[in-house]
Amino acid sequence: MRRTIRSRGGEEPFTSIDPSSRSPAVTMQAAVTALIVLLSLDFLSVQSKSDLRNSSNVQTGETGQKTKNQPHIIFILIDDQGYNDIGYHNPTIKTPTLDKLAAEGVILENYYVQPICTPSRSQLITGRYQIHTGLQHSIIRPRQPSCLPSHMDTLPERLREAGYSTHMVGKWHLGFYRKACLPTRKGFDTFFGSLTGSVDYYSYRSCDGPGLCGYDLHDNERVAWGQKGKYSTMLFTQRARKILESHNLTDKPLFLLLSLQAVHTPLQPPKSYIYPYRDMANVARRKFAAMFSTVDEAVRNITYALRKYGHYRNSVIIYSTDNGAQPFTGGSNWPLRGRKGTYWEGGIRGVAFVHSPLLKRRRRVSKALLHITDWFPTLVGLAGGNISQSQGLDGFDVWPTISEGKESPRKEILHNIDPLHKYLTETKSSHDKLSKKAAAVSPTKGATFKKPKKQKKVVKQKLNKKSGFKLKATKKPQIFTQPATKSKKSKPVSKLKQRSGPKSKPAPESKTKPQFQHQPILYHKPKIQSSGTPSASGAFNHKSKRTTSQNHNLSQSRPAQNKSKKELKEQFKLKSKQMFLQNQNISQSGSPTPRLQPAPPPLWDTSVQAAIRVGDWKLLTGDPGHGDWVPLQMLPTLPGRWWNLERSSAPRYKSSAHKNVWLFNITSDPFERQDLADQRPDVVQQLLARLAYYNQTAVPVYFPPDDPRANPSRHGETWVPWADEEEEGKYQGVYKKGKNAKKKRKKKCQLCKLKSFFLKLNTGMMSNGI
Repeated sequence: MRRTIRSRGGEEPFTSIDPSSRSPAVTMQAAVTALIVLLSLDFLSVQSKSDLRNSSNVQTGETGQKTKNQPHIIFILIDDQGYNDIGYHNPTIKTPTLDKLAAEGVILENYYVQPICTPSRSQLITGRYQIHTGLQHSIIRPRQPSCLPSHMDTLPERLREAGYSTHMVGKWHLGFYRKACLPTRKGFDTFFGSLTGSVDYYSYRSCDGPGLCGYDLHDNERVAWGQKGKYSTMLFTQRARKILESHNLTDKPLFLLLSLQAVHTPLQPPKSYIYPYRDMANVARRKFAAMFSTVDEAVRNITYALRKYGHYRNSVIIYSTDNGAQPFTGGSNWPLRGRKGTYWEGGIRGVAFVHSPLLKRRRRVSKALLHITDWFPTLVGLAGGNISQSQGLDGFDVWPTISEGKESPRKEILHNIDPLHKYLTETKSSHDKLSKKAAAVSPTKGATFKKPKKQKKVVKQKLNKKSGFKLKATKKPQIFTQPATKSKKSKPVSKLKQRSGPKSKPAPESKTKPQFQHQPILYHKPKIQSSGTPSASGAFNHKSKRTTSQNHNLSQSRPAQNKSKKELKEQFKLKSKQMFLQNQNISQSGSPTPRLQPAPPPLWDTSVQAAIRVGDWKLLTGDPGHGDWVPLQMLPTLPGRWWNLERSSAPRYKSSAHKNVWLFNITSDPFERQDLADQRPDVVQQLLARLAYYNQTAVPVYFPPDDPRANPSRHGETWVPWADEEEEGKYQGVYKKGKNAKKKRKKKCQLCKLKSFFLKLNTGMMSNGI
């Protein structure tokens, strides 16, 4: 039945159809249309709700939107990689993955680490120099009750507070004598790896001396049994890939510290990786290169997992070594000077690069000054954390420098101050030369230095409460404070006595150059400007009471009318000598030099091992370690013992004048071949003043003796925590060795040496057969 309805305004009529007269096909079509309309309306409503939720997250700053902007951080730390042990520095080392990642990112060519394992790792985790953690001296041995300070925050703790999931895989080497020292108690959610400094790559057996060996592989806080026979580099890579696979993209951002044991000794590469380097004549170098191929493969597997599981586009990959290479075990720092365990460039200039799609300026080489302590504030800032909560940081946020190429905020680096490592091989001849030099520039009439009766190592000073070197050692560490110049207890470097009469003769060395011709053992406090840095002139404005009394006596002993001709002649000689010295100073400097007073208290004891970098300048004092340049063809075949490789041994020769101050312009002389300490004494003084400044902020060295309770035989042949939590701070000061221990060390066994020689020879012959 059809009904027609007339519309208003003369419009066309609407035709209404009676529902009873509709066909089944028309009814079905209408139902489908209505369903589509309902579904579309429902979808729009859901989308509008999600848009409103997202917009509210952006406005309120909820964690959902924050997590989306926080990058995943993958930090890959390599052990004992030298400057010449990567493909883009040396093509003989086959590292195609590392070369590609570095070329597409930012290569850090002015990046510094510490010379040995524990200090570098502690500064990475805490962001503080080792003088502020008590770890100035050597590494943490497996039996030492030592670890990171409990009151100090760590990088994983700050990242976890920022919402990160934190994981560590590989080598720890920061102490484990208490459970509070374990990685899971220092901010990591999970840990899988070794706690000591060196383990076997297959058996995971770690030794700290004869009969002191134990199993060292841990999963969180439990011993990870059943992993023997699996190569550690591959095992650690598999665990890292599992972490990336199981991590939920929408849950939390990820921080993964992959601290590989490679390429630390022992040299144990899989045999299949040695074949590409079969042409290398040196066996140690051949094995070292093969182990590095396993590292390159591990990094390739990690980057593949990042892409596979969707983490790559929002990730930052940081690659770094922990210290320089050891040439005795196949590594190479050429053409840099020195090796692992030294403060020459070969021991502290590290290989590093950053690879990330988030970099604003990629495919470049950065020569900005960077240090391993900078990663703490840089990564916390990149994660959106609060750096202000970490007090006393020595690092800087260098992400704008790395990502955008801006100027580095870092202008100087304190490499270290180790008061327990002193250079105690002075000679009498060097003292005599220094005395003559000081006498040549002394402004006092006829004043000369007394010849020292006994060989003095350092000037004794009263212990200052502010000093950080309150230690107990075999030889007491010196205190490097800057006492007031008016102190009565402070003593000059050497005693002066006033000579007058016919026996006084002009010093023959007065025609030589002024001071610093030979580096003095003790430097003195220069004039400090308002900025806290010493002036270039190094002039002293203060006057000692001793000098005032001498000048007063001189003014009273002027020639009178009734003086004899002989006395007048002697006075004329003294005046002529003084005028000669003044004219000589004017001719050399171009301007009259102010009258110098007798030596004030020392600013720095240069027998202490220390190193600092300020701008282009680098200063070394004490014994910086083995300082030769070791080209590849000079690498030895038979490596030495592991403990000797951690710290450089004393030189076999004894020169007549031992040197303990070096100065280099690293920008113009990166290989440290031209020592400028004699030519630039003003720079030496300024850098010594900076060392004295840092020394005032240092904490005492913590280097306790070995604890017999750590013996693995007491814990099921495993390295595990052995002390109670209440034993923190039980040991004070440093390890004090007795006299008997020294006597035992001096004993030589010719038969033992012969056995050791043939054992090494047999090992070398067996290795050559590979």
